[in-house]
Amino acid sequence: MKIEFVAPSAAAGEGDALAVLAFEGALLSESASAADAAAGGAVSQAIRAGRFTGAKGQSLDFLAPRGEGSRLLVLGAGAEAAFDDLALEHAAATAYGALKTSGLKTLMIRFSGLSPKQAARAALGVRLAAYRFDRYRTKEKPEAKPSIETVKIAVENVAAARKADVESAALAEGVAFTRDLVSEPANILYPEEFARRVKALERLGLEVEILDEKAMTKLGMGALLGVGQGSVRESQLAVIQWKGAPNSKAAPIAFVGKGVTFDTGGISIKPADGMEDMKWDMGGAGAVAGLMHVLAGRKAKVNAVGVLGLVENMPDGNAQRPGDIVTTMSGQTVEVINTDAEGRLVLADALWYCNERFKPQFMIDLATLTGAAIIALGNDYAGLFSNDDALANALLEASKTEAEPLWRLPLPAAYEKQIDSLAADMKNVGGRPGGSITAALFLQRFVSGKPWAHLDIAPTAWKKPSTVPTIPDGATGYGVRLLNRLVAERYED
Repeated sequence: MKIEFVAPSAAAGEGDALAVLAFEGALLSESASAADAAAGGAVSQAIRAGRFTGAKGQSLDFLAPRGEGSRLLVLGAGAEAAFDDLALEHAAATAYGALKTSGLKTLMIRFSGLSPKQAARAALGVRLAAYRFDRYRTKEKPEAKPSIETVKIAVENVAAARKADVESAALAEGVAFTRDLVSEPANILYPEEFARRVKALERLGLEVEILDEKAMTKLGMGALLGVGQGSVRESQLAVIQWKGAPNSKAAPIAFVGKGVTFDTGGISIKPADGMEDMKWDMGGAGAVAGLMHVLAGRKAKVNAVGVLGLVENMPDGNAQRPGDIVTTMSGQTVEVINTDAEGRLVLADALWYCNERFKPQFMIDLATLTGAAIIALGNDYAGLFSNDDALANALLEASKTEAEPLWRLPLPAAYEKQIDSLAADMKNVGGRPGGSITAALFLQRFVSGKPWAHLDIAPTAWKKPSTVPTIPDGATGYGVRLLNRLVAERYED
């Protein structure tokens, strides 16, 4: 799909759709008023005759007045005073969603008074709403496929909007990359294939290094390797570097992702019902890969590292058993009580490796780690755990701006005893009470006091159904936007 920026005076062509806004209380925007005048008052007449109030989620669909294309879509925008950039993004996405299968090929979005940055934000909304994972569909009916090929966005300063759109386009591409990874079936995206797709990002200027099992064995990564030992697929550690700061040797910021490309639970096997969803248990690694894609795509002025622990957790004659004891890269030992609590084992070695090798300013890990997070927070908030208030607060602020909600949960020292082991330094589960908390406390033992945050994205990596216009059903790409915002506002030179 093509995005174009055009002058507000540009007319919608024959066969085009035109989208305009109406605010709460049926107050027509400037562009909607112009369309109403062209239609001889038909728009305002329809508003008065029905229950359209301009509230968010409402819309009116008309045959367009002469000279304004074929279809006119009036979108409720809520209260005008509350119409912020996020509301703008969602309005543009809603316009696309309402008309994408209409049979029309061009949509013009004419929202009054957009600044160049706002026009770029509208373009972001359209791009995110237009995402489809359809590469395996062979018999989809033509009328079910999107027909919109071009979206035109009206803005006074077209050149400035195009310039602002460079970063918005890079962000959309990074989110789409993550969504593609998370959507792929596990027979296609296994650890080595994931690593190959990350390696291909070197075309953007990233430096990518792939560690195989031999290299990880030499490093002593017994926890990560133990998870994958029951699979015929070799485990991998992908290390991605972006050196965009003026001083390429300055300490980087670091992001670590859990990449379990399929999680059967291992010997502690999961129930069959819903197990197909475990293809997205690599959502944390997918988000980190997408973030690095964005940073390179927009040439971020920062040094950043992404470390992805890529494994497949399968039951097999060689699989890890409950009761096994593994030695992590840190030298600490772990008694494996439940082989389905595998993500924390992967992250334990990945976090330690990241800190030891790169000495970063901070580390943030992302993982679809616990079902307990879903029980605690529902399906809209990811859990945030941190040993550093400044880092936690910065993440919370970024999450609000990008509408990727976080909720901070505690790390009480008293709960540490739940992961004490009789046979090893610790065990990998602490029982049902506070399951997400004890998982985070486990991870905290592998960060050596470094400023660190853990995002449990199990509730947010996959949405079905989705109620957000920029997120189609399925993979969300959660984490890419909030981390990109965090980097842009707090850590770039």
